[in-house]
Amino acid sequence: MTAENRRRLIEMTGYAAGLVIMSAAYPLFFLDNDIAPGGLSGVAMLLHQWLPVNVGMMTFILNVPLFAIGYRQRGFAFIARSFLAMTATSMLIDVLPFQVLTRDSMLAALGGGTMLGVGLGLIIRANATTGGTDMAAIMLHKRFPALSIGGILLTIDCVVILGAAVAFEPQSALYALAALFVSTRAMDAVVTGFDTAKAFFIISDNHAEIAKRILEDMERGVTMLHGKGAYTGVERDVLLCVVTRTQAPMLRRIVCAADPKAFLIATDVREAMGEGFEARE
Repeated sequence: MTAENRRRLIEMTGYAAGLVIMSAAYPLFFLDNDIAPGGLSGVAMLLHQWLPVNVGMMTFILNVPLFAIGYRQRGFAFIARSFLAMTATSMLIDVLPFQVLTRDSMLAALGGGTMLGVGLGLIIRANATTGGTDMAAIMLHKRFPALSIGGILLTIDCVVILGAAVAFEPQSALYALAALFVSTRAMDAVVTGFDTAKAFFIISDNHAEIAKRILEDMERGVTMLHGKGAYTGVERDVLLCVVTRTQAPMLRRIVCAADPKAFLIATDVREAMGEGFEARE
């Protein structure tokens, strides 16, 4: 099997698993606890209170106009895959033979939110959505890359939660908000990757020795950036090194041993690809 076929197999396996995980969150946690965690599925739960239509079928009906808009912006391949995901989740919500796991609303919000976020994250990594507000979020993210998909979803779905406060009760809306927060964090973790790293900027008069130790002892790459002090006007090299979180303490020890007066800046890296990190897709 070629690397490309292996990548596609992994992607489609995650796609199928995401459909089941996301759909299962509703019968296991949300439906019987009156938790509407945003999205068009949440709108469908609200409308289900007054209309004799199952939540899954109502979700499907609400998605049709959005897919018509998305077709013009994203093209056939993306819409076809997303339409399949939307149809599957709409059906699975109604037909999965699962019973509610807990009547504790907070546990339901946490458990359901985690499942919802993980499932949706796997679907998005397969270059698809389940329609609804997540499709709108991806289209907005493509136009405005600075906005995270999770942040856009959180903003849009808060409006749906306000509707839950009216349809059910204010307390149900608060649980829905908790579920929505958990789901967006879980989704962002799946989309951007779980193996976060740390980036270090090192300013030191002994930068050559530090770079040598990092290359030899840690077997990590180092980039030398040319810098100049704004106040002193002194030119010096600034080291840039990205390491895994478990390697961060070792890098600090190397820097402190070589130059106790070194200036060190550490920042989180949400995703790292390339040699020594996640393989490029």
